Amino acid sequence: MSHTEDKGKVDGHGTQLYLEVPSSCLPIVYSPVYNITFMGLEKLHPFDSGKWGKVIHFLKEEKLISDGSIVEAREAAEEDLLVVHTKRYLNRLKWSLVVASITEIPPLLFLPNFLVQRRVLRPLRTQTGGTIMAGKLAVDRGWAINVGGGFHHCSSDKGGGFCAYADITLAIKFLFERVEGISRATIIDLDAHQGNGHERDFLDDRRVFIMDVYNRYIYPGDGYAKRAIKRKVELDWGTEDDEYLGKVELHTEGALNEVRPDIIVYNAGTDILDGDPLGGLAISPQGIVKRDEIVFRAARRRGIPILMVTSGGYQKRTARIIADSIINLRRQGLIGGNEDGEVTEECVGGVSLMMSRVGNGTGLVR
Repeated sequence: MSHTEDKGKVDGHGTQLYLEVPSSCLPIVYSPVYNITFMGLEKLHPFDSGKWGKVIHFLKEEKLISDGSIVEAREAAEEDLLVVHTKRYLNRLKWSLVVASITEIPPLLFLPNFLVQRRVLRPLRTQTGGTIMAGKLAVDRGWAINVGGGFHHCSSDKGGGFCAYADITLAIKFLFERVEGISRATIIDLDAHQGNGHERDFLDDRRVFIMDVYNRYIYPGDGYAKRAIKRKVELDWGTEDDEYLGKVELHTEGALNEVRPDIIVYNAGTDILDGDPLGGLAISPQGIVKRDEIVFRAARRRGIPILMVTSGGYQKRTARIIADSIINLRRQGLIGGNEDGEVTEECVGGVSLMMSRVGNGTGLVR
């Protein structure tokens, strides 16, 4: 039985995010809508708001993907977001002042909210939809990568740190509610910052094991959320490759030996890179590539599905590093390729239009 055939977990709202994807599509999720460009305002935040498209460009240059071989992300609808978010919180995002505060781009407060929705929040909702889609793909294929997402500072009722939607929490909740055999999840958060959003969301949920490795001295310093971390690794300023990679390997192995999850959500922030203005660590590009390899190797060796999201990274060269890491995962045999080169047209649209095997006769997973 496929994971989508569980009749006991398909009673939720109708969603466009869990349609079936052809086997010819690589489980790499992206949409050009991810990239935020609006009159140069995006340059007022150190985050490279076009890095996702650059990653795809580099992967195409290396012939790892083509336009037709990856899955196009769909925007998360309000009904999707309400699986985790409160109605009150979503209504607050209709105020430009609130969005300006969350994204840390003050001039947004002067713009009409319909523009903020279209040029800022829609890209973030599409990345959120991409993470939810990639969660199901990871279960179906053994691995998936959302080239965006990783908004780990956002919880059900509060955003911050450029994170307006709780995509990690949403992906896990969707899997728990809709996919057979998924009842335990491990979050491995290796962004330089503490992942206080998903930590607050899963504070009292024993189904979710959280490992978080972060610079102890930087944002957000959320002591309340730290109570949710089952394996906490606090780093000092300027931590370098040898110490960092040793701790990542030790604690990744330890976390997966302590509790065997049904899914791993890997938050692969690149703000650990040496010179990052916000991360405060000193990891080399090669160290980041090796870090991702360590996590994927631990997951694949155990046969545990893994979903990777790209999260933070505040230097122009991070896009190249993310692409190099994905290429290395392929070379190491830790992620698969489209071996026969056959690409179906449906990949371009992101999902197959064939009927879902869920027996509601609509083609929608409900």
